[in-house]
Amino acid sequence: MSPNPGVLQGHTIEDEAIDQVLEENGVGVLSMAIEGTPYSIPMSFGFASGGSLYFLLAGHSEEGKKMEFAEESEEASFLVYDVASDEEWRSVIVTGALDRITPKEWDRAREAMIDNAYRPDLLTQIDIQSDPRVWSLDVETKSGRKMGGE
Repeated sequence: MSPNPGVLQGHTIEDEAIDQVLEENGVGVLSMAIEGTPYSIPMSFGFASGGSLYFLLAGHSEEGKKMEFAEESEEASFLVYDVASDEEWRSVIVTGALDRITPKEWDRAREAMIDNAYRPDLLTQIDIQSDPRVWSLDVETKSGRKMGGE
């Protein structure tokens, strides 16, 4: 007999715990769509308290698929999760508009990415004035679930 599905789904976590997951993890999955066609990619990110995630869209393909989807998507979602075991895991999904940052937003974005992004050394390889490939997701909705670790 299979376990109760409710047990497997864990329980809802509050906003403070959601922010903690975002602060403690530096990698997740960014999902965008153009005219119903989805595109999801693993991404390093920075989280700024107050509700913004920052992404460096570096190393994009010759076709520029990341940039095309970032520019054309009306809304994006971002999934962050960590799994210690079957009985202990956390996951968070945030959604919001995805926008290329301006040079005046660079300091806040850089600080957020230095704090928790995977491979923040990539930030030294871009010229924010001539090629701002940093994007922000302003969190409009967020939800999270967890099991164990109480």
